[in-house]
Amino acid sequence: MFQRKSQNIKYILSLVPGKRRFGVYRFLPVFFCIGGVMEWVMINVRIGRETFYDVYRRKKSEREYQQKIDDGLIVLTEPVAK
Repeated sequence: MFQRKSQNIKYILSLVPGKRRFGVYRFLPVFFCIGGVMEWVMINVRIGRETFYDVYRRKKSEREYQQKIDDGLIVLTEPVAK
């Protein structure tokens, strides 16, 4: 079973042109395009109300705020009860 899958994969990979000239680097443009598409999706596609970078910026801001609290640069005060 695994032998057959391995042969199928080898056959599919052999269909990609440039084996003699570029070797394994012939797949580089494919992975470059996949990376570009992933980056575009992370920037532009909203899941719920947020994109990946919205979440990244929020988490980074929360970590910086927490670090300032830990360093004593921001002092949290309790609200005064009446």
